[in-house]
Amino acid sequence: MKNDFFNLYTHGFARVAVAIPRCKIADPAFNAAQTIALARQAQQQGAVLVAYPELGLSAYTCDDLFHQAALLDACEAALGLVVEASRDIDVALVVGLPLRVDHQLFNCAAVVAGGRILGLVPKCYLPNYGEFYEARQFSAADSAVSTQVQLLGQEVPFGAGLLFEISNIKSMRFHIEICEDVWVPIPPSSFAALAGATVLVNLSASNVLAGKSAYRHQLVGQQSARCLAAYLYSSAGLGESSTDLAWDGQALIYEKGELLAESERFKDGSHILFADVDLERMSRERMHQTTFADSVRRHAGEVAAFKVVRFELQIARGQALPLARTIERFPYVPQDLAQRDVRCTEVYNIQVQALVQRLSQSGMQKVVIGVSGGLDSTHALLVCAKAMDRLALPRANILAYTMPGFATSERTLRQARELMEEVGCSADEIDIRPSCVQMLKDLGHPFAKGEEIYDITFENVQAGERTSHLFRLANYHAAMVIGTGDLSELALGWCTYGVGDHMSHYNVNASVPKTLISHLVRWVAETGTIGVVGSGTLLGILDTEISPELVPGKAGDEKPAQITENVIGPYELQDFNLHYILRYGFAPSKVAFLSWSAWQERYTLATIKKHLGTFAYRFFKTSQFKRSCVPNGPKVGNGGSLSPRGDWRAPSDSEATVWLEELKNIPDVD
Repeated sequence: MKNDFFNLYTHGFARVAVAIPRCKIADPAFNAAQTIALARQAQQQGAVLVAYPELGLSAYTCDDLFHQAALLDACEAALGLVVEASRDIDVALVVGLPLRVDHQLFNCAAVVAGGRILGLVPKCYLPNYGEFYEARQFSAADSAVSTQVQLLGQEVPFGAGLLFEISNIKSMRFHIEICEDVWVPIPPSSFAALAGATVLVNLSASNVLAGKSAYRHQLVGQQSARCLAAYLYSSAGLGESSTDLAWDGQALIYEKGELLAESERFKDGSHILFADVDLERMSRERMHQTTFADSVRRHAGEVAAFKVVRFELQIARGQALPLARTIERFPYVPQDLAQRDVRCTEVYNIQVQALVQRLSQSGMQKVVIGVSGGLDSTHALLVCAKAMDRLALPRANILAYTMPGFATSERTLRQARELMEEVGCSADEIDIRPSCVQMLKDLGHPFAKGEEIYDITFENVQAGERTSHLFRLANYHAAMVIGTGDLSELALGWCTYGVGDHMSHYNVNASVPKTLISHLVRWVAETGTIGVVGSGTLLGILDTEISPELVPGKAGDEKPAQITENVIGPYELQDFNLHYILRYGFAPSKVAFLSWSAWQERYTLATIKKHLGTFAYRFFKTSQFKRSCVPNGPKVGNGGSLSPRGDWRAPSDSEATVWLEELKNIPDVD
C-alpha cells in the first residue's frame, strides 16, 4: 500500500517515549492514573514503548514507608489498574514499583502490555552513599531466589536477566536497568546489548544537583554509543519530596551517542517525550563493527544468561506515520553553525596534515595543480597553500596552471586567475586547444574536420590533455601532482579514467563530498583567511554553475552548455544518497523515505526516486572500475571513503539489478 511507504515502521524505525508523570508520595492510585493518562497519549502518537521513572507508582522518596504493608499492597493494586488499562492500549509500558519477593523487597520495573505483566526486573546496584540509603529498604537483584513470581493472578518471569522483544517489529528487543545500574563501571545493559537488545531503558529517580544534568548526558550518550543502541532515560519530577532534595524530571533519548530528544526540566505537571529510533541502523552498525561480535564471544557466559520474553503489539499499518525526528539534509555538514565551523576546521587540517606528511616523506618541495576556477580545484589549492605554510616553504612552490579549452568560460578563467594571485602561488596558463586539436586529428575525429561533434571522446581528449600536461610538468619540476576530484564525483563515476581527472600523485579531496567542499570554501571565505579580495573570489566561485566546461555552448549563451547536475542529479541529493548507502547499506526505499523526510519541501518523491535511480545505476553498475585504482588520499570523516584500501571494496563488474528492483517499492507520487 502507498501509505505503508510513509509509515516509519515500514523502514526499521520505532517510536518510543519517556514519560514523567506528576506524582504524589505514597498515593499509588493517583500515580497509576497519571501513568495511564500518559500511556494513552503515547498510543495516540503511535509509540510502542513508554518508560516511566523509578518507583513511579509509589514515588521514590517514601523512605521507610516502603516497609509499610498498606503502601506495598496499594502499589500492587495500582499496578493492577495499569495492567487492566493496558488491554486497550497498544503500547508496552515499563513502570516502577516496590515489590515483595521471597521475603525481600525489591526496587522493580514491571513490563506491562495487552492486559498482562510480561516480566519484572529488579534493580542490580543499590546506592548507599551520599543522599542515598536504598540498601536500608531494598535487596539487590542477585539476592533473589525465585525466577518466577505470582502477581495479580499471573505467573510472571522475575530477574535482572530478562530481555523483552516485540516480535512483530524487526530488531525491537529492549532491556531494563534502574538508575544506579548505569552509573557503575560495567552497566548491566552492556551485556544486554551483546545479547541483542537494541533499546536500553533506564527507570531513574535521580535528584538534581548543579551540573548533574550534563553528567547524565555523558553517561547516557556514552552508553548508547558503546552499546550501539538507543537509550531511554527517565528521572523523577514534580511531586517527589523536597525534604532534602530537588527533582528536575529530565528525560533523555539517545541513539548511538546522538541526542534525539530531551525534555524540558523543572516542568510543572506530567509530560512525555517522544523519539523515533532507527532499529535497522543499530543492527547495521553491529554487523559493520565486527568487534561487537568479538565482545559477544568473549562474554558468552553473561550473554547466555539472558532470557527473552516475546510478545506482539498492534502496530499502525496502512496509514501514514511520518518521522518525528529531524533528518539532516546535509549528513556530511553539521546544521549547527558552531559545529559546522569545528567540522570545517578539522577536515581542513586533516587534509593539510596528510599532504604535509606525503611531501615530507617523499622529499619533494613542490606541487603541481590544475586550477579551473571551480569548487574542487579551489579547495585543493587552499589546502596546498596551508601545507606550504606548515612546511615553511614559499607558496611559489605551488605550480598552479589554468588550462583553458574549447568551452572554458570567461568567468571561470577570471576566477582561476584571481584565485592564484590571491593565494600567492606560481601561476601559469596553458591553452590546451592546439594539443587537443592535434590529438583529435590523430584520431580522425570529425571535430578536427570542422564538424561540431561533441561526443565523449571530444570531452575526454581535453580532460586527458590537462592531466597529461600536469604529470609532465611534475616530472620536469620534480613536483607532485595534486588531485582535485571529490568523493561525490568518484561515487557517480563523474571523472575521466586513467589519464584524466581520475588520476594524480595524491588527492587531498578524495573523501570529501561536494556539499562539504562548498561549505569548506565558504568557511575560508567567511573567515577572511585569504583577504577581502580573495574572499570575494571564493564567494563568486561558490555562485558559479557546476560544469566540466568541455562542450562549447552557443554564441552569446551565458550559461554553460553542460550543467553537471542536469546529468547526474543535484549533488545535495546524491550526497544524501551516498551517505546512507555507503555508510549504512540501507535499501533504496529507506533512503528515499529518509530523503523525502528531509527534502519534501524542495523535491517531490518522484524526483527523489529518479535521482536515486541514477545514483544506484552509476554507483553499483558503471563506476566501480574507477574506484578500484584511485590515488592515495586521506579519509576525513566517518561517512566513508571509496578507496579500495579503506572503506569500500567491490567488484568492478557488479550488477545494479537488486537496487533498481528495490526502487519499485517507492511510490511515484507523494
